[in-house]
Amino acid sequence: MSEIILDTITGKSTATTITIGSTPVVSSSANSMTIRGEGTAQTSIQQGLAKAWVNIDGTGTVSFRDSFNTSNLTDDGSGLYTTSFSNDFGNVNYSFTYCGGESAAETTYQMGTASMVADSHQVQLKNAAGTVTDRNYICGTFHGDLA
Repeated sequence: MSEIILDTITGKSTATTITIGSTPVVSSSANSMTIRGEGTAQTSIQQGLAKAWVNIDGTGTVSFRDSFNTSNLTDDGSGLYTTSFSNDFGNVNYSFTYCGGESAAETTYQMGTASMVADSHQVQLKNAAGTVTDRNYICGTFHGDLA
């Protein structure tokens, strides 16, 4: 087995392709890399990864079960939670997805955004009847450009 140990690899000023196994990783410009995903489709490494995610216990004393790129969780009242990001988004045009419920199997709930800013995101949760209420399981992912 061969081993290469380096501290720095300096690329060319034009597009560079590195092949790992049979998978090409392409750097087409500064701060832009793509990798071949399924089939022949190319996936942007920077744009394609979640920049933050949360798994929240939203009942009692709210807490993160686990999270990434988050610094704080605030219980803002019944069914209202704010997640602060460790590294802010570049603007308010990031994408988010939430899911959650009272039990791991529950699928009847409503979610809406109460506040969306570059350094935090507030979500509001309702039961099937539309009443704002706390939820035990709350999971969210956030995609976009970091500041």
